[in-house]
Amino acid sequence: MIRTACIVYFASMTASWATCAEDVTTVRGDFGQARFTVDVADDAAERGQGLMFVEHMPTLQGMLFVYEQPQRASFWMRNTLIPLDILFADETGKIITLHENAIPLDETPIPGGDNVSHVLEINGGLSARLGIKVGDTLQHPSFGKNAADPCPIP
Repeated sequence: MIRTACIVYFASMTASWATCAEDVTTVRGDFGQARFTVDVADDAAERGQGLMFVEHMPTLQGMLFVYEQPQRASFWMRNTLIPLDILFADETGKIITLHENAIPLDETPIPGGDNVSHVLEINGGLSARLGIKVGDTLQHPSFGKNAADPCPIP
């Protein structure tokens, strides 16, 4: 419990003064905020590779999938070796579906719903530990002018 509190506190303090960056996604909600260093997958090849074959991912790291336009999205865990929480967001950055603890190597589809424009993958179980829920928001420069939680203007 203390470790989780420290992670949330540190993430909140870090995000409060940080500006938006391509390699950072901030999640905000009633729990506070958490800042994740992300690899961005914004083309078909990168999205297809995702986090396959990754054996370990640091706690506040993840992958942000960015689509050209909102669409129906579904993920699976083929060749993914670590459990993941998968956060599906609409074009404003609002989390519309959250799947916790996706099972490594499982090929069962994980539906995210319609109108998905971004997907954030983080370590399995972290959403519950931090208190991230459907309705919380993602902040990243790729959301642009329609963002529910826009990037601060420099």
